[in-house]
Amino acid sequence: MPCERKPMRYGHSEGHTEVCFDDTGRYIVTCGNDGDVRIWESLDDDDPKFITVGEKAYSLALKKGKLVTASSSNTVQIHTFPDGDPDGILTRFTTNATHVTFNHSGTRVAAGSSDFMVKVVEVSDSSQQKTLRGHEAPVLSVTFDPKDEYLASSSCDGSVVVWSIEEQTQVISWPLLQKTNDVSNATSLCRLAFQPAAGKFLAVPVETRVHLYERGSWDHVGSLSDELLTQPVNVASWSPCGRFLAAGAVGGLLTIWDVNSRLVVERQKHEKGFTVCSLAWHPSGSQIAYTDTEGCLGLLDGLGTSGTGTDSTKAPAAKPANDYDDLFDEDDDRLMDEGLSDANSPVKKAAEDEDDDDFLIPSTGRVRNRAAILNDENSLDTGSLKLGQDKFGDDDDDDAGSSVAPAAAQRPVYDGPVPTPPQKAFQPGSTPAHLTHRFMMWNSVGIVRGYNDEQDNAIDVEFHDTAVHHAMHLTNSLGHTMADLSQEAVLLACPSTDDLASKLQCLHFSCWDTSKEWMVDLPQGEDVKALCLGQGWAAVATSALLLRLFSVGGVQREIFSLPGPVVCLAGHGEQLLVVYHRATGFDGEQALGIQLLQFGRRKRQLMNGEPLPLSPKSYLSWAGFTAEGTPCYVDSNGLVRMLNRALGNTWTPVCNTRETCKSKSDHYWVVGAHENPQQLRCIPCKGSRYPPTLPRPAVAILPFKLPLCQTGTEKGQMEEQYWRSVLFHNHYSFLSSSGYEVDEAAQTQSDKEQQELLMKMFALSCKLEREFRCVELAELMTQNVVTLAIRYASRSRRMNLAQRLSEIALEKSTQLQEDEEPEDEPEFSRDRRFRQTEPYNTRQNEEEEQEEDEEERVEEEDGREMETEETKRRLNPFAKESGFPAKPSLTPIGRVGRSNPFKVADSGKPTSSSGQPRASNILDNMRSSRKLAPLSGSAGKPGKGPVLKPLAPRAKAKAQSTLLQISSNKTANKKTVEAAEPAADLQKQPDAAAPPAENTENKRPKTGFQLWLDENRKIIIADNPDLDETDVIKEAMGRFRTLSADERLSWTERAKGQSGDAADLKKRKRAENEAVESDESNARKKSSSLDSSSKLSAFAFSKN
Repeated sequence: MPCERKPMRYGHSEGHTEVCFDDTGRYIVTCGNDGDVRIWESLDDDDPKFITVGEKAYSLALKKGKLVTASSSNTVQIHTFPDGDPDGILTRFTTNATHVTFNHSGTRVAAGSSDFMVKVVEVSDSSQQKTLRGHEAPVLSVTFDPKDEYLASSSCDGSVVVWSIEEQTQVISWPLLQKTNDVSNATSLCRLAFQPAAGKFLAVPVETRVHLYERGSWDHVGSLSDELLTQPVNVASWSPCGRFLAAGAVGGLLTIWDVNSRLVVERQKHEKGFTVCSLAWHPSGSQIAYTDTEGCLGLLDGLGTSGTGTDSTKAPAAKPANDYDDLFDEDDDRLMDEGLSDANSPVKKAAEDEDDDDFLIPSTGRVRNRAAILNDENSLDTGSLKLGQDKFGDDDDDDAGSSVAPAAAQRPVYDGPVPTPPQKAFQPGSTPAHLTHRFMMWNSVGIVRGYNDEQDNAIDVEFHDTAVHHAMHLTNSLGHTMADLSQEAVLLACPSTDDLASKLQCLHFSCWDTSKEWMVDLPQGEDVKALCLGQGWAAVATSALLLRLFSVGGVQREIFSLPGPVVCLAGHGEQLLVVYHRATGFDGEQALGIQLLQFGRRKRQLMNGEPLPLSPKSYLSWAGFTAEGTPCYVDSNGLVRMLNRALGNTWTPVCNTRETCKSKSDHYWVVGAHENPQQLRCIPCKGSRYPPTLPRPAVAILPFKLPLCQTGTEKGQMEEQYWRSVLFHNHYSFLSSSGYEVDEAAQTQSDKEQQELLMKMFALSCKLEREFRCVELAELMTQNVVTLAIRYASRSRRMNLAQRLSEIALEKSTQLQEDEEPEDEPEFSRDRRFRQTEPYNTRQNEEEEQEEDEEERVEEEDGREMETEETKRRLNPFAKESGFPAKPSLTPIGRVGRSNPFKVADSGKPTSSSGQPRASNILDNMRSSRKLAPLSGSAGKPGKGPVLKPLAPRAKAKAQSTLLQISSNKTANKKTVEAAEPAADLQKQPDAAAPPAENTENKRPKTGFQLWLDENRKIIIADNPDLDETDVIKEAMGRFRTLSADERLSWTERAKGQSGDAADLKKRKRAENEAVESDESNARKKSSSLDSSSKLSAFAFSKN
């Protein structure tokens, strides 16, 4: 494609300049920094017509006699062409527009602005506008899809976004460009271009290449490159036929590719090496007009895109073998000669690998560039194998390029996963550093703002609570880019430069002395990547994969290595959260790891190397702690996760901020979280991920919600509320274990709420006849709530459920007693048993034991005087008075075990009478083996064991009555009658099994339960005719327990009224009980809450 480069000529004053042709190609139209639009009939026109549109003209577009310009007045104006008459204002922005363009039909205009917005305006009716929000920095360029369905835009935030025009939403976004804070500072204007007509490809200038993306699938299908392109491509423009793509670079190089073959068909160099900032093809495709940043206009003429280009692309394949010397002997420097073109330049590029890294980016970052002699049929350079096939080979119009790559079919294709670029380190609660006005930190303490513009470079610190400290204004002479704020200090850090090291600066405003500021220089070559403050300490993660700890006063503390490059740090109290890259992610995933450390008196690592779960193809956007100290984080998909310490330090999703966003381009910027009350504090950002500094954004409160199934139903709602309450109150146990005081009232209230929710779910399951589910819910309840559930089940006439619930209540009661037992056990008994397990016994231990024995004897003699009738009542009713010694034994339990009270002390044989043989057998069997006790009775009563247990929950009340008897004999007498109920109840089964024992039983007063059973036995048997006597008693116990406390008390009072000789009976038994006073005292000290079955079992502790 030989062409002629015309000499440059002056067009506008120095600055950004743009150019375009009119529809006929008769005029060249330019605009520039002087605010004029000039209309040239040719490059030699010495008196062009001009139109003044403002102080500066940033961009122009021309279609169907309408000239649209973006000027410094923050407006997009329209003029007639070629007359230049004003035709109104299409739209306005809050700042200047940066680029305008027409759609293919000329009915719409798209404009991008420095206020981050893109607008699409109807030319015929400017009130019909669509606003596309989502960029986080000034917009660089916009381009229409030829089918008017999509619009693409590039921005200083580093992204290239494809929008759906009608839905005003983002279709896809690629982070391709270098971030900057303004168009004037951008390394490239990144002028995008859709292929005309079919619109199959979108061309995106990225550094020294032009990436091609397929319309619809938006896959990256290739790149156009040239080894002579060493500086960023600034602008790309398609030929009218859609086959050739021209690009202008920062260094002034103009390159034209044949897209089908991806070969360079033309190169030209700006005569002075100035940056090319605009390109425009003539409608015939024979010329290209271009402008530079100095306001000059140039022209490439005689391109001949129809025939010449085809011949030139076929030239390499047709060139004879004896011409190889010409391939390598050509003087490459001749390409750079002014005004000349190398017609053979495509030959040199025929076999060059134009798309080495389209499908796999080398880990080293270096571009592979190997050439192959494609027209040598007998050889193939193995170094020329491409990683990806030419995806353009399937095009219908690639006849010209098909002959260039005969070996393409033999080249392997890599279809494996593609590495994901690692996420850069960031400060949670800060906005991007490329913005001139930004939040350096926003947390629960206050706000740190940074200003870096032409007028000022400063930092403002503002506190939510002015009682902490007054607001501060700091001069940012060191260029700090990172900050953190706590109740004690402000921590700042700046990166290193060629002359200065990276610095860490701390303003310790809570310090009581006058020197409140300190500064530390990091070692040469080490930069601060992340920082945070805790209670009395500061942490800094550096580029050397080190984490450095400092005290808040400036003392250097621990230093340790990180497992990978840091992503962010967060601190709260004594806890430090470190997020880092644990590996390379693939296919858009980030592979992050986490470390959780706790400082204080005992330093420990709570989590180490655990993977951090993220949503698919997302990245971390915020990490920190709740106000109560639980780690949580947010990913770019808006999912909030919180640490569940009670479930093995797993992460539970607790909120999805995207559910409350009205548009796909809206986001919530999280600044903090609270567990009590349950609140997520965040800032709504319309059309952006970050809030602007001015006006000051308002904080919104979002509720938490676990993503449980079917939360629209009543059952799902209560399940979600219950498990959320459990999760959000786990911090009480962590705080108490860490030595902090907890609000017991709030903790009690939360437990009450959880139990109420369980009871509601229980009632709902009962209505739905889900009894198995009721039992599952009862497992989560406390003992008291299970009692309520039993009562509810009984009133609902679900006796099977009530019976199963009573078993659960019994288990919970037993477990509760086991938990309380170590607390009630006397210290001397525990110490004794501990010493018995020691493999040796020193003389010192023996002396200590002797001293303790003496102390115990004194204590027990004193305690004997305080013995009450309650203690003496806890004897076996089967025992005879004459069978006990007059003086009790004081041998400690820890030495020889528990004594059998039925054994005579002097002879070692128990006394017996004709009325007691059956009872003695039962107790002897119980003594020999606890496990065999339920089986040692009559063969017809296998359920004897469970019958001895059900009244266990009442043992606690018995223990309380024992304490009351010490202070009042009258109360003791009353409690004795009540406490006799459990022992009497338990005799119902021996009653049936051993008739001789009934004489003893009949002498005792009846209990309230027995009276109730006598009256209700017929009802129970009528309801359950198949039950035997043991099961009847068990069923009666279950029903009696469901009665209210007042009802049970009334039955007890009635029993007292029928037992007038109860007091005389107790006096006669007093002499019997004195014989075993010592053993009973020890048993009382062992556990004051033992029930009757436990006391009977205790006699089997030892045979001696």
